[in-house]
Amino acid sequence: QVQLVESGGGLVQAGGSLRLSCAASGTIFSINAMGWYRQAPGKQRELVATITTGGSTNYANFVKGRFTISRDNARNTVYLQMDSLKPGDTAVYYCNALVVKVPTGPMFSYWGQGTQVTVSS
Repeated sequence: QVQLVESGGGLVQAGGSLRLSCAASGTIFSINAMGWYRQAPGKQRELVATITTGGSTNYANFVKGRFTISRDNARNTVYLQMDSLKPGDTAVYYCNALVVKVPTGPMFSYWGQGTQVTVSS
């Protein structure tokens, strides 16, 4: 099995910063893209940012210039540095990883349990 464990959420004032971490463990041969998604109450889950093994990144327009995604391939860990936070960023943030368990095997999508980020005005 594969587990994704997130950390770093919390309560912060508008304009503040938080750094989320997500570590993958278990039966892992390789991890392709890793990413962060978020879901606010009453809304659908939406993409925040993704990063490939080679470091190519993709961001949602609403976080460009404020959030930075990075990863440590040796540690199977992805990070999300969130700066200039706004009340509208309040949501549960989920980590996602596309994992290959054995050489030439299929790719599976795994999710973390989510971490709450609350931004007060």
